[in-house]
Amino acid sequence: MKNHFFGWENAKWLVRELRNMYSSHKSFFSKKRIESGIAFSVAQWGMIFFLLKKYDTLTMGEFILWAAAEFAVSGYIINQIQKEKRDIRNETPEIVEN
Repeated sequence: MKNHFFGWENAKWLVRELRNMYSSHKSFFSKKRIESGIAFSVAQWGMIFFLLKKYDTLTMGEFILWAAAEFAVSGYIINQIQKEKRDIRNETPEIVEN
């Protein structure tokens, strides 16, 4: 039997890691990143849906406010990811070579 990327073993591994993410076990995935990614995706789809429904009636000022909200959400998510990376880097002890 061929080993495909989306094979049964990989599907079981994904479900097991998602289960571990919400338990006390170590997981391959970061719970904060998964949840913030889902929140970002929902926010993006909401903003795109709003734009598609209202684009014909938006004034330039309203469009600029919409774009500012888009950049604010994106900037916040990027800032949180970078903050998490900095925190992880500060927690790991540095290796001192002789």
